[in-house]
Amino acid sequence: MTEFIENKLFDEIEVGDSASVKHFLTIKDIQLFAIMSGDVNPAHLDEEYAKSDMFHEIIGHGMWSGSLISTVLGTQLPGPGTIYLDQSLKFVRPVKVGDRITATVTVKSKANDGKNELLLDCVCCNQEGKQVVCGEARVIAPTKKVKRQKVSLPEIEFKNEEGQFYHELMAQCRDLTPVTTAVVHPVDAASLGGALEAAAEGIISPILIGPEHKIHAVAQEQGFDLGNYSIINTQHSHEAASVSVELANKGEVEALMKGKLHTDELMSAVVNKVSGLQTGRRMSHVFALDVPTYPKPLFLTDAAINIRPNLSTKRDIVQNAIDLFQALNRGTPKVAIVSAVETVNEAIPSTLDATALCKMAERGQINGGLLDGPLGLDNAISIEAAQAKGIVSQVAGQADIIVAPDLESGNMLYKQFGYLFGIEGAGIVLGAKVPIILTSRAAGRGATRIASCALGLLCARSNR
Repeated sequence: MTEFIENKLFDEIEVGDSASVKHFLTIKDIQLFAIMSGDVNPAHLDEEYAKSDMFHEIIGHGMWSGSLISTVLGTQLPGPGTIYLDQSLKFVRPVKVGDRITATVTVKSKANDGKNELLLDCVCCNQEGKQVVCGEARVIAPTKKVKRQKVSLPEIEFKNEEGQFYHELMAQCRDLTPVTTAVVHPVDAASLGGALEAAAEGIISPILIGPEHKIHAVAQEQGFDLGNYSIINTQHSHEAASVSVELANKGEVEALMKGKLHTDELMSAVVNKVSGLQTGRRMSHVFALDVPTYPKPLFLTDAAINIRPNLSTKRDIVQNAIDLFQALNRGTPKVAIVSAVETVNEAIPSTLDATALCKMAERGQINGGLLDGPLGLDNAISIEAAQAKGIVSQVAGQADIIVAPDLESGNMLYKQFGYLFGIEGAGIVLGAKVPIILTSRAAGRGATRIASCALGLLCARSNR
């Protein structure tokens, strides 16, 4: 759908009219602002310096928030043709990576001297509704009507620093209450240690479910301090999975986390028709990948749950991934439905599914994302590859979400990322009553499991 921007003339504007824009602050926003302004203050760009006693926390730039006010004035109220006269802003509190800022302007008064001047109240608030910027702006409103097609801004490529996405996830979790999590059968160093590290970071509040003697044996062997964490003793992994699902159904836990058991074993309890955690949507898995050679995080689905999904299952797979993307406050995702080729070919069923999914999105059967497909993987993530094949698309070369044709291709793609390029992904299952934190059994402790827990926390709070 083509988007337009249209102004409001002085005579159309009334005192009390308002408009707003929202934006989620990432590290890249701060870096880009620094490039454009030349402001390399370490309080904005150096995490360790910003965490020092002087600043206590990493902060963004107040002027960045102020620029959102200019966006509202120039694109919405009054809109194109507005002339800025002056502005007075007060920066009330720091803007932090992970904050969602809403900039709002409200018409305070109109001049009656024929100069078409407006005085507007300007406020920027964070996700908690607290003011970060406030003040006034004085502008000359346009007298000529303008309606123009919204220009698509070029993608600016940054060298994606290793761990950048992880730091952004952690920043988003900073002020949230830990999610109560059933850790299912944590009887090895990786799964138990990962859960305890996530708890130490304030992301989860774990309930350890499995054979108690095995959990204590691992803790003793690895030197883990189990502290006051609850342990529910079970005889084996099957029982641990069943007990965890029961706790989720009772509302006693807000998420599940896979320990040392096979995915099928956990998911069989989750999808049980009598006692499981089904909703009206098919469950699916998403990997969130921090790829250093790609300018932004890349989400891959489904590489773990649905073996040969039909069209209706693929619809849920896509919607689940979009919902995750939005739970992370990352805006409208560009979703690439990939296949072996980028043209529709009846001999390749996945190209037909891709076409149908795009039409379903147009008709409102899939919401919140911008879809295109079929696309080859190359022209989904490479602008040059898309241009070489003459593909004109808002998604091609800029995908946020890669939707694989089936589990085989998705799983092989994920393992290529991991074993050839050292890229691991945070993993989560969506579509159940609670998020299910699901990483590969081969994943070690540390950032991967903690990032997966962060996804679980953000999804749980978004659902709430």
